[in-house]
Parts: sequence; structure tokens; C-alpha cells
Amino acid sequence: MKPIKFAASCVISVLLLTINTSWATAEVNLYSARKEALIKPLLDKFTEQTGITVNLVTGKADALLTRLKSEGKNTPADIFLTTDAGRLHRAEAAKLLQPIQSDLLNSSVPKAYRDPEGYWYGLSLRARPIFYVKDKVKPSSLSTYEALANSEFKGRICIRSSGNIYNQSLVASMIAAEGDAKTETWAKGLVGNMARAPKGGDRDQIKAAAAGQCDIAVANTYYFAKMLSGNDAAQKKAAEKLAIFWPNQNGRGAHVNISGAGVTAHAKHKDNAVQLIEFLASEEAQAWYAQVNFEYPVRDGVKASEILQQWGDFKADSLNLSRLGDLNSNAVMLMDRAGWK
Repeated sequence: MKPIKFAASCVISVLLLTINTSWATAEVNLYSARKEALIKPLLDKFTEQTGITVNLVTGKADALLTRLKSEGKNTPADIFLTTDAGRLHRAEAAKLLQPIQSDLLNSSVPKAYRDPEGYWYGLSLRARPIFYVKDKVKPSSLSTYEALANSEFKGRICIRSSGNIYNQSLVASMIAAEGDAKTETWAKGLVGNMARAPKGGDRDQIKAAAAGQCDIAVANTYYFAKMLSGNDAAQKKAAEKLAIFWPNQNGRGAHVNISGAGVTAHAKHKDNAVQLIEFLASEEAQAWYAQVNFEYPVRDGVKASEILQQWGDFKADSLNLSRLGDLNSNAVMLMDRAGWK
């Protein structure tokens, strides 16, 4: 009987170990370049539904990339979440991400907004259109990004620096459409039309236009929406002086980009990581992004927020956003040659 008792004891021990291990791994570690307030409510909802605890680390995108590199195989991170496909490409190129296969993600996220090999998936969408001062610019005088290099706009444009990833991706999209030579000619013309040396963020370009420093600004839509809907009276007043123009509507469409996520190369909780990314691409999460963050859902059938709906529908560039990463270095060198500071 003793051997039987011993065997039973071993079985019980193994079961207890399995249960304890299962509870111990009911977690996932997320490195996020999005601020806590812009994602934490969704993570809490995920935990509520699945029982999986999300350990969140937030920081600047480039700092988190550096951290992932330095941690190597010892990184606790299971997911890297950031803004801009260009940054996701940098993570992939540095071998910090691994490809995943998810039928749910492949059916939820359009091809243009995910990596062809499954290294990352878009979770929310933002556009980078043209903004114009309503009492200084007739919308009929606007047409395309390319036209901003025309002489009629000399000294009238505000835009961020060439070091900004959003502008790098915009230029990369133009290289994909027009080639290096035409895009460089355009960039030189745009630099010549700048009202001032680039400085500040997207909101600063909008505020500068409202203050009379320029007539046209290039910025991401969600910054404009937050200025219009926020509690800062000065920012709201500035934004109200401007309107959106959707460029390239008779051609490739307005430039769009994403926030997105990928599973890290050394993820210790891969299954939980995939489950979290799938949740973030769900209708529930997409609707929350749309209402709270003023970003467009990547998923079809989910309504944008009321303020975004007021701007009307627009044609978006259908370029697969992985190309923005592929062409990033070309874009950076081209902007430098054009004198874009």
C-alpha cells in the first residue's frame, strides 16, 4: 500500500504544481508608449473578462525600444505597444518582435494596417491631413500634399521637424507613391514654403496658425479633436479658427497611420499576449478608442466618435503601413538633403 500512497501523493503534488503554475502565469507584461490614461481602462476590462493581470510599463517609444534591446532575453515584456508603423518596423528590424498567427486578428484588422508576416497589428487609426485657417484660406485652393510645395503657399506653412516620426512616415508614403526624386523635389519646395523653422508638436502647429504665424498646418487628427473637446479654453479657441482639408482625394487618399502592438521576441507569456492584442482589436475596445482617444477604429463597422464624424468621410491611402518602416531611412536622408530641420 505504501507505493500506492506514494504514487497518489506524487499525482496530487503534480496537480498542485500545475494549478500553482497556471495561476502564476495568469499575467502579461505590456510595454506601452501610450500614456496610462489612454489604455489602462481597457486593460482593466481585459483583466475583468479573462482573469489575466496586465502589468503595465509606460514610457517614451524610443526609450522603451532601447530598454527592450538592453534587456535582451531577460526582458519581462510580452507586448510592445507604440504609435506609428515606423516605430513598429524599428522593433521588428531589431529582432525585438516575433510573428504570431491569429485568425481573429487577421479577420479583424485590414491588411493595410498589419504586418504581412504577423509581427505587429494596428489597433487604432489616425489621419494626418491639412488644416487651414478658415478666414485666410479657401478650401478650393487646396488639393494635395504635393501642392503644398507650390509658390502660392510660400511662407504660409507650419509643420513639425524632420526628426518627428509622423512626418517621416508621411514622407515615406510619398516615396512609395512618387519615388525618391519627385519626393525630394517636393520636400525642398515645402521647406521653402515654411513660415518658420519647425518647432514644437502637432498642437503647436495648429496654435501657430491660429495666432497668425502661418495659414496652413499639417497635424494628426486626434490632436485637433482633443483641442476642440478639452478643458483648455485657449487651445479650443485656437482650434476653432481652423478646419480640416482631406488631401489627395482624387488620387491615393490622405495619409493615415496607426497605433499598434506586437509580441516581443522573448515573451514569457505569449498566449496571454496574443489574447490581449486580440482583445484590443475587438469591437468593444475599438469603440472605446474611438470615443475616448478620438482615433479612427481600424476595424470595419465600428463608429468613430461624434466629433470625427462631423469631419465627414474621407478616402485613406491604402498603402500597407509596413512600407512606411521599409522606407523610413530613405525618408530621413531625403528630408536631410532637402534642408528640412
